[in-house]
Order: sequence, then C-alpha cells, then structure tokens
Amino acid sequence: MRYDVIIIGAGVAGLYAAMNLPKDKKILLINKRETFKCNTFYAQGGVALARDKADIPFHIKDTLEAGAGLCDTDAVNVLSENSRKAIDDLIAHGFEFDRDENDKLLYTKEAAHSCERILHAGGDATGRYLHYFLLQQNRHAMLGDARVVDLLIKDGECYGVTLLEHRERRNIYAKNVIIASGGVGSLFEYHTNAPCISADMQGLCVMKGIALDRMEMLQFHPTVFVNSTNAQKMLLTEALRGEGATMEDENGRRFLFDYDERGELASRDIVSKAMYHYSRKTGLKIYLNFENFDEEYFAHRFPNIYKNLRSLGYKVPQQRVPISPAFHYAIGGIKTDLDAKVPSVKNLYAVGEVASTRVHGANRLASNSLLEGMVFAKRATDDIMKHIDEPKEDMHFKLEDEVMSLKNDKNIKNQLRHIMWENVSIVRTKRGLNDALETINALLNENIGKLLKFRLLTAKEIVTSALKRSESIGVHTIQEEK
Repeated sequence: MRYDVIIIGAGVAGLYAAMNLPKDKKILLINKRETFKCNTFYAQGGVALARDKADIPFHIKDTLEAGAGLCDTDAVNVLSENSRKAIDDLIAHGFEFDRDENDKLLYTKEAAHSCERILHAGGDATGRYLHYFLLQQNRHAMLGDARVVDLLIKDGECYGVTLLEHRERRNIYAKNVIIASGGVGSLFEYHTNAPCISADMQGLCVMKGIALDRMEMLQFHPTVFVNSTNAQKMLLTEALRGEGATMEDENGRRFLFDYDERGELASRDIVSKAMYHYSRKTGLKIYLNFENFDEEYFAHRFPNIYKNLRSLGYKVPQQRVPISPAFHYAIGGIKTDLDAKVPSVKNLYAVGEVASTRVHGANRLASNSLLEGMVFAKRATDDIMKHIDEPKEDMHFKLEDEVMSLKNDKNIKNQLRHIMWENVSIVRTKRGLNDALETINALLNENIGKLLKFRLLTAKEIVTSALKRSESIGVHTIQEEK
C-alpha cells in the first residue's frame, strides 16, 4: 500500500492538512481511536487571530509577551500574518462562527489578550463544531482504531509507517508523512486531554533519534473542575474569565491581585502558579464565581458548561464551582522549521500540538493552539505540493518482532502519571525531578511493551529538559528546596 501522504492524527492539524491536499492525490489519515477522541473535539474557548492588518502587531506583541521572551519571532509573525487567511478559508468552505444579530462575527476576550479577538462557535463548543466540520470536508481515506508504532526511516528519509491494527502489524508506504498526533496528556494524573493522547509519537521520535524541543514547557490550565474519578477533567474555558467570571477562595476573597495586577486576566502560567502558592500557603479551597453572568446569557454562551455543571448539581451561574489547575497543553514537541518540516528527516513533517514551532515560547497565549494547527498544516501541505509528483524509490522494510504491551503495563502507566503530577507539574524542584528521572529509568529497565516505552521515553525527555533549564521562566518554575 503506497500513498502520496500519510497523516497521523485526525484533529484540527491533521484534518486541515487533509483539506488542503487535492482529491486526486492518494492520502491516508490514521486515527488512533474513534474520530471524536482528540483534543480538538474538547477545545472550548475558540480560535484567536489578528482581526485585521492593524491588529497583527498587537496579536504578535501579546503572543510574545505571554511567551515570556522565548518565542521564535519569525514563527509568531508567520502565525499572526496568516491567521486571517486561515479563518477566511474556513468561512469560505462553509464553517459558521457565532455571529451577532447584525450577522457580524462575535469576538471575545481571553486572558493576556489586549483586545477581543477570539472567534467561537456553538458558544463553548468551538472545537467540537470545528472538528465535525473538518471531518465533513475530508475527501480522503481514513483508517480508524489504528495506531502508528514505527516510522520507516533509512538514510535520513522517511518512507512510511508501521501500523498496529487489530493486534496485527503491517507497513504502509508513502512519499510524505505528517505527524499530527497531539500532546502528552495521559502522562499526568490530572489533565484535560482526550484519553488517547499518550505521547506515543514523541517517544517514537526519541527511539529514532529525532530531536524533541523544549519538552519542559508544559501548560497547566488554571480553571479545571477536578472533582471526578476520571483522569480527564472538565475544562472551564478561559473565555469565562474573559467575560466576567472571578476566582476566589472559600471566604470569597479574590486573591489573584496579590500576584498580578491583571487578576483573573493574567496569563495561564501566572494564574496557575498563584493558585498553587496561595492554596499551599493558606490551605483554602479555590472557586470560580459566575455571579456576574445573567443565567439566560450564560446558558446560551456556555451551553455545555452550563449543562454539565447543572447535571453535577451546581446551580450555575448562581453557585460557584471548586477548581484546580490540571495539565492542559504541551508547548514543546518534535522540532520543526517554519514549513513544519522535521529538519533531520526528509519528507517528514509535524504539525499541531505534537510539534515545536517555538511559536508559544514559555507559555501559550490563550486560543492560539487551533490557529497554530491550521497555519502550520497549510505550510506543510504547501511544501509537500512542491514535490508531490516527484518519483520516489520503492523501499521495503522488514517487520520487527516486538511485544506491544504486557499485563503489568497498566499499573506502570498509573505509577508514571502519579510521578509526573507530583514531581513534574506546576512547581518543580531539582530533587523532585531527579527522583522522577531515577524512577523512570528504573521502569525503562523493566520488562515492558513498546507502547509503554513510548510514554516513558517522552516522560524522560520532559524531565531531563526540565533539569537542564535551571532558571524559572513561563510555565517552567523551579523552586528552591527548603
């Protein structure tokens, strides 16, 4: 089986790449689980963009400031300058963002943005609407309930992938491979990601000698309802705070102003760390208060949050809700250039959360993620189309005899999640990181399946990257031991 392009992952980045590849080319999307199980589906807030030409410098400025000086300026320029084009392309294809009574696009504001520039759809269901729309637009073959377990690379060139499907493995060949598999959520005990986002491809890249970049940069979302037994926790979108929700302790005190003059509108890294330090210092629980919202507006603007919290017994917006930070987004990933190419391997690309374009620096600006997935997916497909018709040498790779999983792997996965949450989350210490590294190395020496090895290798890369960065910046906070 030979294709022009294989796309690993069917979230916004993978599907938008597919939408920008011609129907007459042989394209295959590989989806690990059911189509809706991806981070795009769960995205609530919206899509940020520079509203017009005049807003580009301000969108760039906000992105750079949120990134705490570690953004790649060229990458940020690419993101912002192409943002309006990506949105207009969606609209031209028929996607409907929320509009006002005069049929004008409705923009909202989120933390660390200097103006209202986030578009949303279905109120708080932007990701769900966008994902469904892009699935409808897809003209190419899609394989579900299948996962990539190897990249077929020889002499610095990628020739395809090894697929695990129904416990059987087979090689599929392609002229180009795009990795769009998402982040690392399942490495953590508390997270907002789809359950199948488990850092497979990052770990595979480590095994293949492909560089990962800035893996220590992990974003924790401050407003998450964590009172559930599931590893995946309910996200409460940043747009809530952008439109008037406040954060307070159990006594009703809005403590965030002790840490930043912007209060609830400070960037995610600042808010999450403030919550961590305040709760440690006072022992008080933290709540999100919605009393500034009219109930009819709240139910219309945030219909899923309204329905879900009501079903749990919270009378919102009248009643406040307990919250805590949880892992949300991997800023680092597979190192790429501005065309989404993996520099060390010809015909291999990475887009979306799995990639490190350095556009987010040390902290991602709210709602830039869906935009990044689209902008750099388009750059990847533009680059592919320059050489897609060039002939490629036929190669054949032997299937290696590898054990994919073992009975005890699940227990080790849970142990890893706990280690990562305790030692590699919002605030880190060198001792905690070294303890985590020692345990991960020990687990790697146990008799484990290849799929678990992917996770452990990714986790090890995160920990070693965190140990290398001795100074606190953005989402990476190193605290001195007492």
